Amino acid sequence: MENSEPDELIEARVAPHIRRLRLRAFRERVRESLLFLPLVMVACAVVIAFVLADLDAKHDVGVSVVFTFSPDVAITLLGTIAGAVITTAGVVFSLLVVSLQLASGQFSPRVLRGFWRDRGGQVLVGLLMSTFVFCVLTLARIDSDQPTAPTLTINFALLLALLSVLAIVVYLDRISRQQYVGRIMQRVSGETRQLIAQLPYGKNLGMKVGEVCALPDFSTLGPPLVVLSPADGWVQQLSRRAIVSATPPNSVIRLETRVGAWVTAGTPIIRIWPAPANATAVSRVVDDALIVGPARTMQQDIDFGLRQLNDIALRALSPAVNDPTTAIEVALNLGSVMRPLLAAPATPQRVRDSSGRILLTPQDLDKGEYVNHAFAQLRHYGSGHPAVLLAIARTLRMLREACVTPSGRLTIDDDAGAVAEIDRLLASVDAELAQLATRP
Repeated sequence: MENSEPDELIEARVAPHIRRLRLRAFRERVRESLLFLPLVMVACAVVIAFVLADLDAKHDVGVSVVFTFSPDVAITLLGTIAGAVITTAGVVFSLLVVSLQLASGQFSPRVLRGFWRDRGGQVLVGLLMSTFVFCVLTLARIDSDQPTAPTLTINFALLLALLSVLAIVVYLDRISRQQYVGRIMQRVSGETRQLIAQLPYGKNLGMKVGEVCALPDFSTLGPPLVVLSPADGWVQQLSRRAIVSATPPNSVIRLETRVGAWVTAGTPIIRIWPAPANATAVSRVVDDALIVGPARTMQQDIDFGLRQLNDIALRALSPAVNDPTTAIEVALNLGSVMRPLLAAPATPQRVRDSSGRILLTPQDLDKGEYVNHAFAQLRHYGSGHPAVLLAIARTLRMLREACVTPSGRLTIDDDAGAVAEIDRLLASVDAELAQLATRP
């Protein structure tokens, strides 16, 4: 065994990478929360209510005769606004639930995250709640014995009511457009291409760990330390730099999972050769370098984008929907996603850092597996639709041309698996089209 490092030294070395990982996870949860932004807006409304009340009490502010109200009129006006916005908030929540049900039933439950992340809906809910809270707080502070109501406070309540009406109109426009399948596919494709643009390393995918190396000889390494998964769930994020930094120099680390894979509690997720002396501390720190959750996300998971597009196509090809045109659009969008993916440099699965640590990631998807995940199911379930098969064939041929130069050489050395998978799928598509052509 290697000499044991102090636990504090290991944690200090890994801490910056863990913080970045958890900060991204927190931002993702906040982005998908229907509660966070509305609560922030409500808190701001409470602060503004007290500030304006203080200004009205200390200064005789008169905007104009038109915008000055008597206390009785102001009380009636604020009560009307408060009642109207709380009723409207219920209607907005109903519209949101209905839109989620329609999207889940028509397309896929996995596309719902786009509706949760919609800033327009979150702002509208926050604006309605803020208007209600502001009006209630203002009602409690109006003095009926004064000749006029607080001018700044009442006019700000009117401004919130006007903004709420405008936000409702904008939200109705947005929610109606978001239900269009083309916009859903555009959003999913765009998120996936943003991750692909970072390959092989980027702010979401992680930093470079080391240089490509040969596979080590495991027979000389001895028994490994096996780190087990503490929970069931999907691997949403992982930090390769944190995992490598937590191990002693000259270690060999093999990841037994990948981003986007399901892990079962008690199963191996990482093996480390040779087993470090402070195995408990290393296991704890390494385990912190993986974020496991109940659902896949687009933080690092390129394959999840392909999964969402496929779900839309498979739902469209089901007998209940029978919409091959949508499946054709999915095939075209998959081509737009896969072309930059095949042109991007792949993340190496064997790297060695400057301290002699070797990181092995055999579970990571190669380009051939990405091609399979993108088109295999679509080809299978679209076999009864010649138009869908033709769209798949044209897309696959376009991708093959992107991988192979006119002289027949591969444009990138690691494209061989992708070309082999494309050829296999093309052979299947051509055979199915020939079979369909012979039918009476």
